[in-house]
Amino acid sequence: MPGAAVTATAARAPRRGTSPAVRRGIRIGILVLVVAGVVLGTKVVPDGDARASAGADAFDPATFGAETFPKVQAAVAERAEDAASLAEAIAADPDAAAEEFAVESSGGPVYSVTFTGVVGEGASGIYDVAVDGLPAGLTVRMQTGPAINGTELRDATGDIAFGQFTNQIEYQNAASALNEELKTAVLAGIDTASLTGRTVEVTGAFTLVNPDAWLVTPTELEQG
Repeated sequence: MPGAAVTATAARAPRRGTSPAVRRGIRIGILVLVVAGVVLGTKVVPDGDARASAGADAFDPATFGAETFPKVQAAVAERAEDAASLAEAIAADPDAAAEEFAVESSGGPVYSVTFTGVVGEGASGIYDVAVDGLPAGLTVRMQTGPAINGTELRDATGDIAFGQFTNQIEYQNAASALNEELKTAVLAGIDTASLTGRTVEVTGAFTLVNPDAWLVTPTELEQG
């Protein structure tokens, strides 16, 4: 089909005839359009505003601890069960006791408790406390610092959840912040070096890991 061949050749002819200068011009024009689109779509934020915006959403452990500890302290006091009654309930039916009195956490059920007892010997700020009315074999200890460990204060109320934080690090820092605030708000006025032999009134929380050994983190501590 000679006619068709001629037509196809004629159609391709202009493309072969496009000069390098024209092609460069087309490419430059496309590049200019792309750059213009990027520039128009970019919002320039002053450096000070960017820092302020980031700071507004940043988690500040010290602020969290100072604002949240009084709420945790009040909630633990409201939930606290007498140690003798709580021990009896746990011994009778651990599952029922956990359902009625505890808040579940990743480490186990967290109980709020209150008791009066005589402080025994201690090591590294952890003291045995002799509490009347407890079953034989049950040891109660409390931690007074300087190192306060555990996540009981964060977990005791059930009101502080992982979803409230950006990541696991913030969630852990929240627990540490509450422990630090405990030292400032409650333990700063306690001479832990002279507790042995003294009668104390304690309200606090513990995670039930071993039913025969409670390690209580106090939210209130009064010494006689």
